[in-house]
Amino acid sequence: MHVTPRFPVILAALLLSSTPALAHTGSELGGLVSGFMHPITGLDHVVAMVAVGLWGGILGGSLLWQLPVLFPLVMALAGAAGAAGIPLPGVETGIAFSGIVLGLMVLAAAQPSRRAALALVGAFAVFHGHAHGAELPEAANPLVFAIGFVVATGLLHLAGIGIGMLGQWPAGKIVVRAAGAAIALTGGAFLTGMA
Repeated sequence: MHVTPRFPVILAALLLSSTPALAHTGSELGGLVSGFMHPITGLDHVVAMVAVGLWGGILGGSLLWQLPVLFPLVMALAGAAGAAGIPLPGVETGIAFSGIVLGLMVLAAAQPSRRAALALVGAFAVFHGHAHGAELPEAANPLVFAIGFVVATGLLHLAGIGIGMLGQWPAGKIVVRAAGAAIALTGGAFLTGMA
């Protein structure tokens, strides 16, 4: 797929100019908006979700779309487990490690096997999904809330892919690698309690 130099700019403009669809009223709208805002208001979640898109962009091929599709699917299943009260030890540690590891994968432009990349992203999605589900507001419709957070997650993945597309150019590779370093450092700050 040939991507013009304007693609990342156009993608960023579309993402920034979009508004939420206000098609529901009452608690469903609140649940949708609440679900949508949940992943984008936590820096620990944002960096990992953007990293998935960035790494997918680096890996290319079918992983460009498989990683960003796998993450919200697994996250939704783990979210249901969290909402049901099924315990998962080490959730916050797993979330912090997701930032560290995925950031390092981007920084190093790591090229593991397809299976290893999918397994790593899927494992981290479990922690993020469980955290979202366990924090589900009692008043929210769980399905509508889940739709909101899956859509927001997808948009964060798309933002990462858009940034990752900059890696086609020498200066863009520096930007992508710097983003990986920033993500890894952010994950480390969460792990050590500095964030």
